[in-house]
Formats: sequence, structure tokens, C-alpha cells
Amino acid sequence: MTGEAPRRRRIPPETYLFFLALFAFIAFLSHAPLLRLPYYWDELGQFVPAALDIFHGGFRGAAWIPHSTVPNAHPPGVMAYLAAIWTVAGYSVLHTRLAMLLVASVALLVAFLLAIELCRNVRGAPAFMAVFLLSASPLFFAQAMLAQLDMPAMLCTCLALLLFLQDKIRLAALACTALVLVKETGLLVPLLFGVWLLYEKRGRDAAWFLLPAAALGGWLIVLARGTGHLFGNSEFTRYNLYYPFHPVRFAFALGRRLYYLFFQDFHWIGTIAILLAWRRAVFSNRAWRIAWILIGIHVLFLSAVGGAMLERYLLPVLPVVYTAMVAAMSIYPGPLKVVSQLALLAGLIVGNFWNPPYPFPFENNLAFTDFVALQQTAAEFVARNYPSERIATVWPLTSALGSPEFGYVSRAVPVHSLPDFTPHSVDAADWQRDARVLVFFPRMWEPRWSWTNIELVRKIWRHFYGYEPEISSSEMRSRGITSVARWERRGQWIEIYEVSPTAPSVPVR
Repeated sequence: MTGEAPRRRRIPPETYLFFLALFAFIAFLSHAPLLRLPYYWDELGQFVPAALDIFHGGFRGAAWIPHSTVPNAHPPGVMAYLAAIWTVAGYSVLHTRLAMLLVASVALLVAFLLAIELCRNVRGAPAFMAVFLLSASPLFFAQAMLAQLDMPAMLCTCLALLLFLQDKIRLAALACTALVLVKETGLLVPLLFGVWLLYEKRGRDAAWFLLPAAALGGWLIVLARGTGHLFGNSEFTRYNLYYPFHPVRFAFALGRRLYYLFFQDFHWIGTIAILLAWRRAVFSNRAWRIAWILIGIHVLFLSAVGGAMLERYLLPVLPVVYTAMVAAMSIYPGPLKVVSQLALLAGLIVGNFWNPPYPFPFENNLAFTDFVALQQTAAEFVARNYPSERIATVWPLTSALGSPEFGYVSRAVPVHSLPDFTPHSVDAADWQRDARVLVFFPRMWEPRWSWTNIELVRKIWRHFYGYEPEISSSEMRSRGITSVARWERRGQWIEIYEVSPTAPSVPVR
């Protein structure tokens, strides 16, 4: 490490283009086998339907507020981007995947430039390893192709931080404006920058960061006028603002987020280096202080709001964390530094295919592709073998069966939506009237040997999260429901049942 940061060199545009092409080549090539994979979970539940509303509505005013799905506080930036791509290239799942991979490619470039900025005092070329770690990360790899908000939010967050550290205040404010029009929680970033500039007694510069707040406020006014709710609907407000705001749920969410950032997928290797480097003042300059505060407020805020507690919410700060790990490893002697970096890289690669021994969102790694493949197989089976039957199942398969636009079926299949697969919900269905075919599958990864199977843990889960175990396959058969097909894929499964005439024909209370 040296004292003062070296002066920035002017980089010619063709250099940026070269690295963008390189990162795009890596992103597109690595995802090539998955480009026609149908939509997953929130893609078909929220973001793609909302984008289709804008697309089919011709970008007219009313189309910006979703009507084919439940409107909420999420700004329309990503949905408008997808609608614009479809307007030019035509609508298809393939074009959606390519559009999101383009965002991910630009995000890799910006993360690379941000790593260069943060590691200007670090010997060698740490930015390359930082971007390799990011591109191999299971969370980044999965989210790179999904039509969701968090990859674009990562791009805008890293761009805003990069421009702010380069003292390009107006451009940073514009990047923050784009960020809040992608995801509302991005308002944390301009808030931090504005407060930091006020601390440095740069009031005029700080005023620029009122622009993102004005843009987000404008969207919320439009949303409130169109829906009657400031955040689009009362359930969204309750689930994402009031429900998580409980000491136990907050503590659990915070612990889970810290665990993911600093331990899971061999992150502990980088965390050890960070703790050692902190004592060596590796992170003592202005740029790193801002970066660490950004990580801290992001983790704290996303632990206090957002009922789902999804790891993808951490994506905006993940490039900074990997850069910090690589910068910290610079204190190691040559062989140890190389071994540590390669061990972390190997751990991340393995994490794409290895599922942890506890519940986790399938979208955290390639498990989501297994989930989608099983859903697609079952959807094709029922569409082919039960063309006139109403199919009982739960979301997200209900949405997948109900619209050919989502890539699962060639024509809409009539569905009877169950709230869940708990014994109460299954027994409450009128199987002689509502449906005679049931598609049954787990929506959560729950391995047999998991700490969540401990009765004390389940009691806590039930008390604070309303958890209720789902019905088992043996219990399903005991109700006169016969299995006719079953598929398994790397620990996940999906099963088709036919209801026999002796099954309960009236709701069981």
C-alpha cells in the first residue's frame, strides 16, 4: 500500500468497449444453455406482467400502472426497459433473457471500474479478480438472466458510487435518479451522498441529490392517484413495512444477511482477510469509508423492510464486498494471496451447483433452473393429458399454466388456485367440483437433514412467521388422491395426482 492515490489516467473509449465486449462474451456464453428457460417466480408474478402491460399499452399513461398483476411501489424503470426491447425486437422469453444479460454485462464493466477506483492504492491488478469473483457468484449468475429489479439496481448503485468517488456530482445524481426509478429502496444511495457532502460543507453539491427523491416522489404520486394507495396496495405496505418491523424478525433478517455476505459460499475466506486488513488500515481512505457506510446502511435497512428477506436484495453491494475481499488479500504474501483468491473463486463456482442443508430461495443459485424445468415438464404433461380438466395447484404454477406468454404452455390451461399445500388448504377444496387433477410440489428447499427440522426451531418459525408444514405425499394419498406421474431433479420433485371418486366432495373443516 502507498500513501496518496495515484492520479487517474484518461482511458480511451475503445478500452471501455473492449472490456464491455469481454464481459458480455463471458455473460452471454455462460448463460447460453439457459436462454430459453421460461420465467421464474416473481418474473411471471410481477415484473413480466407489468412490462407486458406497458408493451401492450403502447407506453400510454395508464399502462405504466400494472393492471394484469397487483400494482405496488416498484417504479417502472426495468419494466419500461423490457417493453422498449420488445418493441424493437419482438416479445419472447429469449429476448427478455438477452435484455437482462446486456444489463448484467454493463454491470460487470461498472463493477470492474469501481474496483479499480477503490483499489487505486493496491498493488497488482485486483479489479480483475474482483470481477471474476462477482461473475462466478451464484447470486450474480442466477440474477444476471432474470427479469427482476436487483441486477439493474446493482448496475445503477455501482455507477452512482463510482461517479461520486470521482467527484462527478451531477452525473452521480443522474445515476441515482435512474436508480430510484429502478428500485425505490435505492433512495438510500443519494441520501448517503447528500449527507456526506453536507458533512464536507458542500451544500450546493449536496442539493443535486434531491433530484432522485423528487423523481421517486413523482412516481409515488402517480401511483397513489391511480390506485388510491401511496405504495400501490395495502398488502404490499403491510408485508414490506409493518410485518418485518419486529425485533425478532429484524434480528433474524440481519443475521441472515450478514451470514450471506460474509460467510456463505466460502465468503468466510474473504471475511478473514477483511478483518486482518482492517487492522492494517487498508480501508482508511475516504473512498472506502463511503463504500463501507453504503454496505452498512443497505444491510440494516433491508433487514428492517421487505418481508421476503431475499438474498437478491443484497446484490447492489455485492461487488463492493468482493472488491473489499480482494483488496484485503493484498496484505498476504504472494502464494497465500493467490491460494486464498483461487479458493474463494472455487467456492463460488461450487456454490452454483451445491444446495445448502437448510431452506433457501431457489434463485440463489442454479436450483431455480431445476425448479423451472420441473414446472415446465408438469405443465406440458397436464396440457397434453388433461386438455379439458381444471388443474388444482398453487402459485407460481397457476400463473405459468394460465398464460402462454410465460413460456410453459402453448395455450392457457384452466386452473383452480390453492393458497398453499397445507393439510387445511387441501382438505378445504371441493375435489368433485373445483378440480380432479392436482399438481403437487415443494416451493421451498427443505432437505431431510436440516436444522430447521428441529422442533424448537419450527415453534419459533410458527410463532413469528406463521409457518405451517405442508402435506406429505403419503398424507396426500391417504385422502384418496392417486399419484399418476412424478419427476425429480437434483433433490427437487413435482408430482401429478388424480382425485378418485371416493375423495372428499365437500370441504372438510
